[in-house]
Amino acid sequence: MRTYVILLSACFIISLSSCATHVSTRPANVTIIKSAPKHHKIVRVKGKSYYFWNGKHYKKTRRGFVVVRV
Repeated sequence: MRTYVILLSACFIISLSSCATHVSTRPANVTIIKSAPKHHKIVRVKGKSYYFWNGKHYKKTRRGFVVVRV
């Protein structure tokens, strides 16, 4: 009887697991700016350089400048 209860509870626990096989994510909305703003300031945060202008931090990439949260 004990093994029957253990087997029944194991089947119940296995049936509660998720059957999801595909998880989709939305692409991030990234705005790329080709050139740095005219009156920007270069700031260093935790050893990395960022461009600061109008209350936003920008990071330099190959394509241009991207707004980041610091």
